[in-house]
Amino acid sequence: MSRVVSMERALRLERLRAEVRGIAAAGKDPAAVLPFGLGELDARLAGKGLADAGVHEAAGATGSYSDDAAATLFLAGIAARRARRHGTVLWAIARRDLFAPGLAQAGLGPDKLLIAEAGNDADVLAVMEEGLRHGALAAVVGEIGRAGLTETRRLQLAAEEGGTMALLLRRWRRDDPLAEPSSALTRWRIGSAPSAPLSMPGIGRARWHVELARQRGGPGFSLLLEASDAQGRLALPALSSHRPDQADRTDERRAA
Repeated sequence: MSRVVSMERALRLERLRAEVRGIAAAGKDPAAVLPFGLGELDARLAGKGLADAGVHEAAGATGSYSDDAAATLFLAGIAARRARRHGTVLWAIARRDLFAPGLAQAGLGPDKLLIAEAGNDADVLAVMEEGLRHGALAAVVGEIGRAGLTETRRLQLAAEEGGTMALLLRRWRRDDPLAEPSSALTRWRIGSAPSAPLSMPGIGRARWHVELARQRGGPGFSLLLEASDAQGRLALPALSSHRPDQADRTDERRAA
């Protein structure tokens, strides 16, 4: 008898959880996207932005600390722009290496951030899945070393159920983390680049080599961009061959 009662309670609890998730996800458009707000970048994305209810991955172009930091801040900027519309970001980690002032410079301040400490990749993925299914978060970020097709497919289904964006920070181990198959909608490689020289002593705004290694429904591409600002926004360098006016000048120099 007690076993039957326990099963009934478990079923009622699961129904309540489902209702809460439904309420939290109400009003979210499953086809909505988050544009970068940068024409040169958004025009090259199949959906003209990142799918809100989807998994997106980023990794450093190499295993260097500078490239890892660039990939971290790239995702932090995306999460920050989601947080301005939808609230709080959950960031799941397996090691304590997040630098809060750096995240704040990319627009993700402590008032918009919840950090969950997990013991390993499996725990990080479990925390992410639960957070995504909840439906009340702006985005869920997870730092992992390994996650295959099965794990990323589960995250994609959870993101669709909760209408929440999943951002995977792929950490380098021995080889390229993006060589592993994945169900992610977009997969990015981010590398640090020299900042622009200034007319006075100091360091200019950081620059990144941003490569979209794979996207569902479109080709990959690469751009040289200025790093996320305090609003989480990227920018084209002031003198960039990607800008139409600068491209024209480049063609003129080649013709000469």
